[in-house]
Amino acid sequence: MVIKVFVATSSGSIAIRKKQQEVVGFLEANKIDFKELDIAGDEDNRKWMRENVPGEKKPQNGIPLPPQIFNEEQYCGDFDSFFSAKEENIIYSFLGLAPPPGSKATKSEEASSLPNGDVAGDAEGAAEGAEKAEGGPESEAYKEDSDSQEKNEEDGEEGERKTEGTEEVAEEGAEGEAEAEEEAGEGEDS
Repeated sequence: MVIKVFVATSSGSIAIRKKQQEVVGFLEANKIDFKELDIAGDEDNRKWMRENVPGEKKPQNGIPLPPQIFNEEQYCGDFDSFFSAKEENIIYSFLGLAPPPGSKATKSEEASSLPNGDVAGDAEGAAEGAEKAEGGPESEAYKEDSDSQEKNEEDGEEGERKTEGTEEVAEEGAEGEAEAEEEAGEGEDS
């Protein structure tokens, strides 16, 4: 299976050129076999690409812009879909390819979802969390942390009582400063 990337080699749009370069560069860097097909210089390529992009994937004007990605005849997606798949580390399934043996993608895609819809990594993490909550030295440390937090909250209430008094002093000080400024202002007028 060969990935087909439809590009416009003579595109005047910098944004389109950057997107094309990113797709092609990624495929080259990951040694994924692909064929770059120019729609600017070959009318047949342009016509084939436009006819084979599904209707719901076409922009409002009906003319899909490059890069468009296919696996043989099967439409994979445009740049935005490619970018999302790359970010989510599901690029091989996006391209309709089997991940290379021993890759992280192999493990994450095989273990990505369980029949109940949970993600395998999340289910394991939840089981570990339940074990820690049941007992053992980890739960002792947690209990000590929550005890010290309760003490801090009690100290915080005392601190609030202490600050109430200082707020009153601060207000009196501010009033005194305002009165002093007014008096100084009156002295300047005379």
